[in-house]
Amino acid sequence: MGVRAARLEDVDAVTSTQIRAWKAVYRDFLPPIPLEQMTGPAAEKMWRRQWEEAILSPPTPRHRLLVAVERVVPDTDAFTALGPGGILATAAQRASDRVVGLASHGPAEDPDLHPATTAELMTLLVDPNHIRRGHGSRLLNATVDHLRDDGYSTVVTWVFADNHQMLGFLESAGWGEDEAERVLDMGRPIRMIRLTTDIS
Repeated sequence: MGVRAARLEDVDAVTSTQIRAWKAVYRDFLPPIPLEQMTGPAAEKMWRRQWEEAILSPPTPRHRLLVAVERVVPDTDAFTALGPGGILATAAQRASDRVVGLASHGPAEDPDLHPATTAELMTLLVDPNHIRRGHGSRLLNATVDHLRDDGYSTVVTWVFADNHQMLGFLESAGWGEDEAERVLDMGRPIRMIRLTTDIS
């Protein structure tokens, strides 16, 4: 298990992880039609292009996409005829990383914030089949490490007000509301709130 910078070969896994996470979490509070528009086939193509661009040509060097990965090792019972040495060699050759979460960040874009000192956590998602294994915490910690290295002292993020799972996670990590909010028209008003934390 670990966190690393996303690679081009991760784009499909990043996109599918995002779609699965949104469907699993957002269905509890977003209207079904907007959620389908966010996660359907057309949207999936759009997100795939967006993540590819984020990896190949980020807007600035301070924009990053990180992925949480689990090491996948093949079942060595299938290689018993190779003997112990052959088993280890074959398993090592075929072991691979499975993307199970993602986090993206960059300079804050809200007009009341200073982008030289305040960053924004734009995305933090974990595959619903891999939650409660510490991936969210590892992604958050890695994000903060990068942002400190970049000279940031504050991080903000926008969260749906009804996303109690994410709110609870961030609040347990020391984040708090800063009183900024926005309301999206998604067939009915959907409120988002901004959270902030000091990383200096």
